[in-house]
Amino acid sequence: MKNKEKAFGYLRTSGKGQIGNDGFPRQRETIARYAKANRIEIVQEFGDEAVTGTVDAMDRPGLTDLFVAIKANGVRMVIVENPTRLARDLMVGEIILAEFRKIGVKVISADGGVDLTLGNEEPTGKLIRQILGAVAEWEKCALVQKLRASRLRMRRSGQRCEGRKPYGLNPEEQAVIDRIRAMRKEKKSFVDIAATLNAEGIPTRTGPGTKWHPTQIQRILSRQA
Repeated sequence: MKNKEKAFGYLRTSGKGQIGNDGFPRQRETIARYAKANRIEIVQEFGDEAVTGTVDAMDRPGLTDLFVAIKANGVRMVIVENPTRLARDLMVGEIILAEFRKIGVKVISADGGVDLTLGNEEPTGKLIRQILGAVAEWEKCALVQKLRASRLRMRRSGQRCEGRKPYGLNPEEQAVIDRIRAMRKEKKSFVDIAATLNAEGIPTRTGPGTKWHPTQIQRILSRQA
């Protein structure tokens, strides 16, 4: 027999008057009925009481906990009673659904069995998704420009800003450089220094099993100079 698919349930009441009435019980029953009919196991329930549907995800403790749980245990389905339980405000709803899409999670409306994360061709919803996409693209381009400008400023000031970091940035590597310098003061060649380091078992940056080479020694000292 096929194992049941696992899902989280999400409930929300928009006013204090609903808390003691049938808000949560009704939503819970609708979700449970859909889950049973479709062989889905509700493994955990999250809820926000007296939170309006115009509040975004990060201001809802229950919804925030839901996102944290999703990232922690691999559940990839969330069931709500209907789309308004996720959000009454269309823009807020699309933003929340966009976050679920990013992490590959389906949000199902129990009262109609509709996958809300698939989106629809309703003009307003489609327009909002296009706007959100455009904003995301603009933010990405703006970030790239800021990073490029930052790198340029660092280059102009003589700072290193990209590529592999030079050897000697941590205390262990600096100690090796001090050892190399001491051997050079003793008039040892790069070949002799490499052989000594290898004989003493001092690891290279790439780790045990790799050998020091004379050209490495020369390159490290030239960078230090």
